[in-house]
Amino acid sequence: MSKAFTLLIWFLVSVLVVVLVTIPVSLQTHLVMAAILLGAMMLIKLLRLEGNWRLLLLTFGTIIVLRYAYWRTTSTLPPFDQWADFIPGLILYLAEMYCIMMLFLSLFVVIRPMPKHVSTRLPKDEPVPTVDIFIPTYNEDYELLAGTLAAARSLDYPEDRFTVWLLDDGSTDAKRNDPDPDKAAEAQERHEQLQQLCAELGCRYLTRARNEHAKAGNLNNGIANSTGEYIAVFDADHAPARDFLQETVPFFGRDNQLFLVQTPHFFLNPDPLERNLRTFEVMPSENEMFYGVIQRGLDRWNAAFFCGSAALLRREALMTTNGFSGRSITEDCETAIELHSRGWNSIYVDKPLVAGLQPVTFASFIGQRTRWAQGMMQILLFSFPPFKRGLTMAQRLCYTSSTLFWLFPLPRMIFLFAPFFYLFLDLQVFTASGGEFAAYTLTYVVVNLVMQNSLFGRWRWPWISELYEYIQSVHLLGALFSVVRNPYKPSFKVTAKDESVESSRLSELARPFYLIFLLLILAVVMTIYKIGAQPYQAEVTMVVGGWNIFNLILAGCALGVVSERRESWGTRRVTVERRCEVRGADGEWVRGNLVNVSSGGVAIRLPNGAAGLGRGMPITMRFAPLANLENTEMPVFIRSVTTEGKGVVFGCRYMPERGHHYRLIADLIYANSGNWQARQSARQVNIGIVQGTVRFLGIALYQTGRGLGYLLRFGSGRGAGQ
Repeated sequence: MSKAFTLLIWFLVSVLVVVLVTIPVSLQTHLVMAAILLGAMMLIKLLRLEGNWRLLLLTFGTIIVLRYAYWRTTSTLPPFDQWADFIPGLILYLAEMYCIMMLFLSLFVVIRPMPKHVSTRLPKDEPVPTVDIFIPTYNEDYELLAGTLAAARSLDYPEDRFTVWLLDDGSTDAKRNDPDPDKAAEAQERHEQLQQLCAELGCRYLTRARNEHAKAGNLNNGIANSTGEYIAVFDADHAPARDFLQETVPFFGRDNQLFLVQTPHFFLNPDPLERNLRTFEVMPSENEMFYGVIQRGLDRWNAAFFCGSAALLRREALMTTNGFSGRSITEDCETAIELHSRGWNSIYVDKPLVAGLQPVTFASFIGQRTRWAQGMMQILLFSFPPFKRGLTMAQRLCYTSSTLFWLFPLPRMIFLFAPFFYLFLDLQVFTASGGEFAAYTLTYVVVNLVMQNSLFGRWRWPWISELYEYIQSVHLLGALFSVVRNPYKPSFKVTAKDESVESSRLSELARPFYLIFLLLILAVVMTIYKIGAQPYQAEVTMVVGGWNIFNLILAGCALGVVSERRESWGTRRVTVERRCEVRGADGEWVRGNLVNVSSGGVAIRLPNGAAGLGRGMPITMRFAPLANLENTEMPVFIRSVTTEGKGVVFGCRYMPERGHHYRLIADLIYANSGNWQARQSARQVNIGIVQGTVRFLGIALYQTGRGLGYLLRFGSGRGAGQ
């Protein structure tokens, strides 16, 4: 009876929604209805009502969105026989329908995100499963690898039950026997250095004959040479906290069909947008919306997928697919969809247990996103999630949402240039008055903002998604078309992470952004001209001109993103509170405190005049480690001295001499996962739509000026400067 009553309620609600969406009303009535629904949404949001109230908010928003879609479909398309207007009008309409479809797919995914899983420690009286830890590498820096290997070796897990493997694809037999003697010598040197590092750290070193099937082939070679029940995968620049295995292994004991426990990717450094706009310390990172909400939403439908790193997988499950899938260049998601289609399960543990690095330069950032976009398009073409056999309907919708998302460059570019059709070519892509266009579009846009802020407010500021999409779309659009032309053409390319920007400059990919900005400025001039020359169309011209102004604000902000600021260090310092001791040339130990740490150095606070220490001096530091390490003495070099109150802060650089020292560095930086949680929580604050919009406009205005200033200083697009 209860179920029948619930179905009846949903039927009545659906009928009411259809009536409200399709009922023909005047423009004034539409505005009144939209204002009432929007007011109700804002009230629910301001009162922070959850549960069914949240569903009611989304229902009200859905009514307005569907009214806009119904109006666009039935009242705004140009006549078919006026093909010069109809074709661009249809293209714009399809781009908008794509966005509405993606909105509803995302609503389905995140309507009720899975609560955070409660972790449990391994039972003391049960057998401890064996784990192989794979760290695949291709051309990463030695010190970067040393830090990751050291962190993996320091995991809080019985030492005889896990093995750390360095899977080296940068020193294959083929590379060490390259016809070019310089390349062969370089590969041989790398091979010997990494073998020695692994020996010092107690890790296993493994390479293969040749680099086949990229990362997937490298991981599968690791599977063929190991025997652990579970396999942990960490990218070369992703170092785990000590509790990674303790927080992930127990879940497999609860579900024999579980193939994956995925954890979020936490990053120590800003991406190019965060670095160049100076938002890293205050604004949630881009990935936090995916890992904070979307993956939890996917988890609700048993569709959380493998993200290539920071994950633990069951060997038995991987054997059913002959290891990691390598048909696409995004082997992680492809592997997950294959295993989900075979009835295996996954869960997502929303706790940062791994700290990694993001691309530093804009070019590397675009290279990484190109691989993601092309790989997801390959999965869409090869597997086609909507009809993938073995998946549940919910999983099909989730994977469809994840793959179709990467088509965003197409509608983003359409929205960017659509005003040009009217302003420069006088094409009527909308058959509506300026008042109708403004009324329906503005209510749709505002409702979209409210819905997105309600769902993602803690993890994404207003308009930031649009900025990220724009800066990627300019270069990703061609990459997507190349996949459609030849789905097998894209190849796996490793993203550089150990870069630095030694001097301020324009990105080598900056040129298109300045050309687009110039075109948008010309469109503003054309808007002013048309208002004066065609006053009878001033209403429509002002609406289209306003649309162009929004594009101009977005494009101006992007100029700041491609204007690379000087920053010679790759990671930011992390605040810590740990005691230490320092010994100078006199041999006396002086007590102090660690202030902050990074992958390159540490800041130590000591009393004034401590042992006569000063800049340029080598010293020895020791501290109480979290891991079981006997010798904790670490050589460091004083690079800076700063007086703070009654103490002195010494900025020191690590001077590691052997593998053990990297374990000490890893203990300082990566051991405590609580540092990452605290750092994330400090940034995850919903600043609201109004404040978010004001802050975005302020950032955009400043970055437009900075971007134009960089153009004057480094006008070639490849210049270098101070």
